[in-house]
Amino acid sequence: MQNNKLRMAIRATAAVTVLGLASQAQAFNFSAGDYDVSVYGYGRLNASYDIDNDQSLSTRSGSYDGLATDDGKDGHFGADAVQSRLGVKTVTPEGVAITVEGDFRGGNLRLRHAFGSYNGVLMGQTWSNFSSFVGNTSTLDFDSLPGLAGYQARTAQARYTSGPLSIALEQPNSSILSGTAVDEKDSMPAFTARIEDSNDGLSYSAALLAHQVGYDTGSNDESSFGFATFVAAKMMVTDMISLQGTLSYSDGANSYLYRSGDNFGAASAYVDGSGDVETIAGYGGSVGAGINLGGGRSINIGYGLVEVDWDDAEDDAASAGLTGIGGQSESNSAIMANYKWTPVKNVMMGVEYQFLKRENVDGSDGDANRLLFAAQYNF
Repeated sequence: MQNNKLRMAIRATAAVTVLGLASQAQAFNFSAGDYDVSVYGYGRLNASYDIDNDQSLSTRSGSYDGLATDDGKDGHFGADAVQSRLGVKTVTPEGVAITVEGDFRGGNLRLRHAFGSYNGVLMGQTWSNFSSFVGNTSTLDFDSLPGLAGYQARTAQARYTSGPLSIALEQPNSSILSGTAVDEKDSMPAFTARIEDSNDGLSYSAALLAHQVGYDTGSNDESSFGFATFVAAKMMVTDMISLQGTLSYSDGANSYLYRSGDNFGAASAYVDGSGDVETIAGYGGSVGAGINLGGGRSINIGYGLVEVDWDDAEDDAASAGLTGIGGQSESNSAIMANYKWTPVKNVMMGVEYQFLKRENVDGSDGDANRLLFAAQYNF
């Protein structure tokens, strides 16, 4: 049965490659008065074959939500083009740079970036300052490996950058578990600081985030401070081979511990039996290698893991009235290995094998083998 599934997946790969050669896109830049404008983006087909358990999100990314058990249906194929992207950049005569970009994940046009920057000051929505791509291994999966550096998402912010250092105040992101209904409250922005630089064949990044985690019932107003940190690095071992990796730790900021929950961030804190906010800690990391084969061909192999410490929440569950702790994800991990090919400029084809695994607090687990296919046309 497994051999038949693999043969079906290989045939699907060939079909995607043929479809991917069907069209090309053209890039263009122009000037409007004293404004320099560029329009960019790409069209992309993603297709997946889930050998066991149907795990696909939009963009055919693998999901941990459906891995709470191993009861999923075997053998599922799907495809979409919602990762396709469109953006506009312009620079005013005064030197102000403005970017607006969207994609179609979820089926409708979705805002990704909308920001302006001038003299090191950036305001708007873009990648969180508590993110870095330095240590990331290239994957076809849009959501990629667990344990990558920081938030790996875009958020509204005000940021100042001077050389390798950048600091920002950002829209906070957290979640609290409670035995009774509470209104989560953000009383202050998240503070982030990051340093990112390179020297010869080494690129590196390190960052710190601090935010408040709290709630207000009208009669009870409680909060705690949470923090998170990461380091990331990439080393060019030779002209053809790179090694890269990330390490992350959080305490009260698991929303920023990448892919630590049912699919993305885990809970940052819980309300104990006395009504106090108790933080939940977690850690994660990733390691990978990239091999440039020449001729527009490359191989990338990566592994990522995140762990969340639920021990205190388990101990307090009865007195706090918490339910469902046993079904919370304690560990998410993934192996992703891909082959990419650029037959002509601005065109990429690829195939990727994935093994996803989830372990829950109560000891139950689930895993999934997947194949992902992609064809992308940049302009």
